[in-house]
Amino acid sequence: MPASRLTVIVTRRLPEAVETRMKELFDVELRDPDVPMTREELAEAMRRADVLVPTITDTIDAGLLAQAGEKLKLIANYGAGVDHIDVATARQRGILVANTPGVTTEDTADMVMALLLAVTRRIPQGLQVMHSGWTGWSPMANLGGRLGGRRLGILGMGRIGQAVARRARAFGLQVHYHNRKRVRPEVEAELEATYWESLDQMLARMDIVSVNCPHTPSTFHLLNARRLKLMKPSAVVVNTSRGEVIDQNALTRALRSGDLAGAGLDVYEHGTDINPRLLELPNVVLLPHMGSATIEGRIEMGEKVIINIKTFADGHRPPDQVVPGMF
Repeated sequence: MPASRLTVIVTRRLPEAVETRMKELFDVELRDPDVPMTREELAEAMRRADVLVPTITDTIDAGLLAQAGEKLKLIANYGAGVDHIDVATARQRGILVANTPGVTTEDTADMVMALLLAVTRRIPQGLQVMHSGWTGWSPMANLGGRLGGRRLGILGMGRIGQAVARRARAFGLQVHYHNRKRVRPEVEAELEATYWESLDQMLARMDIVSVNCPHTPSTFHLLNARRLKLMKPSAVVVNTSRGEVIDQNALTRALRSGDLAGAGLDVYEHGTDINPRLLELPNVVLLPHMGSATIEGRIEMGEKVIINIKTFADGHRPPDQVVPGMF
């Protein structure tokens, strides 16, 4: 691709510093107001753009890619996950896909610990007491559980899983993990982590399970009704990865019946369409997909998008190009 000013269309508002830099480098169309594009708007943008900068709220499937214009040569995703993009079809049509890996590792790992603490120490219940009128301290009021000594099972030991493990050790948790492949011995030693080849066996023995794997066909409903039933009634589930990894209805039933003690969720199987019964439960902490929501992280994501586009404009492969099957 010649080093010329590309037509870049961004589907959502980004940090001001990122948008300003984009305007300096490209012929950019920014999104205003900050609402998701309709399917028709996405199709129109893909007909006019050299580069599309979508987010997780944009589903770019084979049908939409079929409507893309001849100009579109790069989808520079603002985010690490690309399960909302049909990467294989894009590749067949000569459209490259890039993402922003590694940027939100620490922020997401922080949120895992925040949710874990919120559920086990009953922080939302404490906030409710304060807002409704606290009448004073009592030895038996608002009792939660101690983290130290508990077994944490990490499902997915990639960048984020390892960052969670480092934090967990500082809290005195025993670290266990299940992964597609066992990590290197030196990583296991550093994290003092125990590998489980069998996910079923690990789940049955954990006090807390943190989901930190991507959504792929092989991880869809990885935590289904049968596997949730294997867990201790005192166990807690935390998910900051992808909602589709857990069967949301099965999780709701387990929490309502007392087969699980609690859950901390930042992502949901059907996006904003959350099971109403899950919303009613007192033993869950629900957040609006804010695991990576730090200004530092959002700016770094934007910088990666810009580098991917600029490298492509200079005639080179984007450093964060995604190829089918890499997740």
